[in-house]
Amino acid sequence: MNDIEKLLNCTGFEWDKDNIEKNWLKHKVTPVECEQVFFNKALIAEDVKHSQQEKRCYALGLTNNRRLLFVAFTIRRNLIRVISARNISKKERKIYEEQA
Repeated sequence: MNDIEKLLNCTGFEWDKDNIEKNWLKHKVTPVECEQVFFNKALIAEDVKHSQQEKRCYALGLTNNRRLLFVAFTIRRNLIRVISARNISKKERKIYEEQA
């Protein structure tokens, strides 16, 4: 099963308290915003560089308030587990605008 099929089979989100706190303190990103990215227009790609211990992916996408985010995640037991989230960089913005 490829990454997109795994994502389509997901039934929800799994949250780690420390990751929620880290995303808020470092980047002012809430769990709700992270989840919104997956329900709005998002680009999904495998994060090969950070997939040594487990397969990771990332999403570039919009929140309901039109905030562009980079969301790193993995899929465990048909749940999306967000690892980190932040505003997208200029380079990522260009990629998103060209491909979305």
